[in-house]
Amino acid sequence: MRDALRAAPIQAPIAHRVRSYRRRFRGVEEPALCLPVCPVKPAFATTMKQSPATSYYRATATAYEPYAALQGKADARVAIVGGGYAGLHTALGLAERGVRDVVLLEREQIGFGASGRNGGFVFAGYSLGEQSLLDQRGDVQAKALFDLTTSAVERIRRQVARYDIPCDPVDEGVIWANWFRDPAVLRQRQQLLAEHYGVQWEWIAQEQLRERVRSERYFDALYERNALHLHPLNFAIGLAGAAAKQGVRIHENTDVWQLRRDGLRWRLETAQGAVMADQVVLACGGYLAGLRRRIDRAILPIATYVMVTEPLGERLAECLRTRSAVYDSRFAFDYYRPLPDTRLLWGGRISVRNRSSQAVRHLLTKDLQRVFPALKDVKVDYAWSGLMSYARHQMPQIGGGDDGVWWAQAFGGHGLAPTCAAGDLLAAAIANGDDRWKQFAGYGLVSAHRPAGYLAAQASYWWQQGKDWFKTRLEG
Repeated sequence: MRDALRAAPIQAPIAHRVRSYRRRFRGVEEPALCLPVCPVKPAFATTMKQSPATSYYRATATAYEPYAALQGKADARVAIVGGGYAGLHTALGLAERGVRDVVLLEREQIGFGASGRNGGFVFAGYSLGEQSLLDQRGDVQAKALFDLTTSAVERIRRQVARYDIPCDPVDEGVIWANWFRDPAVLRQRQQLLAEHYGVQWEWIAQEQLRERVRSERYFDALYERNALHLHPLNFAIGLAGAAAKQGVRIHENTDVWQLRRDGLRWRLETAQGAVMADQVVLACGGYLAGLRRRIDRAILPIATYVMVTEPLGERLAECLRTRSAVYDSRFAFDYYRPLPDTRLLWGGRISVRNRSSQAVRHLLTKDLQRVFPALKDVKVDYAWSGLMSYARHQMPQIGGGDDGVWWAQAFGGHGLAPTCAAGDLLAAAIANGDDRWKQFAGYGLVSAHRPAGYLAAQASYWWQQGKDWFKTRLEG
């Protein structure tokens, strides 16, 4: 979300020792495992302990035949590491361009990471705000970068329709609701988008807003029509199915533990096999691959939280009389949307902590009740966390080197449209030599300085959260 702070088969005994060594090596390479911020481990330290069973998305996922783990040797023109949106869009983009000699390797399941855990909002823009983007890149470059995401929103619509992906798309826009009385921030953003990005957001007066969102918490709002929301995990599963039908070889439960040169090609070693490839794409987001130190060290894996209520039936209409998704104007904002079975999905907060399902439920229920006190007794059926990847410059890191290794990561919790754009750019670069990806050259692999970066990110979030609180109290 926006402005907030991815040879021969190895015998099993040998593979076990290699994985054990790798875990020890990671412990040295990534000192954030000893982060001195409270007794909990930082978010990425517990990545592999996250249980997909607690997610509403996993409980309602489209059934599919699991993709077999890699066994033995494989050869490909392109190997992609990561079965989230960035990797899947790249694989599908390559297949659509006639490059079907592609292998995609996923350590867990398709959509295991942030791609299958997020709020499901599909809208334009980046984690970096529009004003900052304009200040840094000027009118022409800023608009070109922004346009990549508006085009991606439309591409996602086409993908859902073309491949008949059953992901419950609701194409009724997104509401940005003002938490504060002062309308200036909304007016300024509306004008900025219109004048510099050619985007029109509709003003919603307080009376109109309260007809749609039945809460006295908000004052007025902006409506972004070119936006939708969907079931993110089912969308990921649908992308994988579409790529597989066009020849992409997908392997789940395949942990790539080494990437090295073998002559003029790349060799990716896994527990029970290996892939030889001409080019490699690393698209692991906040779930670090441990294959290229420079790429991993450029991001901070940060946790965010989501929960889903019990079915509300007619009670849902007492809170929401719109099918649009909603988020508010604070830095530390809430975001939520109605689900097809009359549940309410609610998310918010970011942290270096990867909290338990119970803790997430407790925190977010309090946030929910501040906006909709009528739901004070509501039951929460699902609660979970997920890891987003953030860069210090708050923009995606999309690029590649002359050696044939590409990367796409750091989508900062604002990933559905930007990951689609990233996959299209990388596919075009690999298949056709297209150099439009160089638009992101100014947002490179800047070190995130873990573990100090975790302290800085958490401190910044708490500072902004405190400013939100103070402004709310000041307004009464």
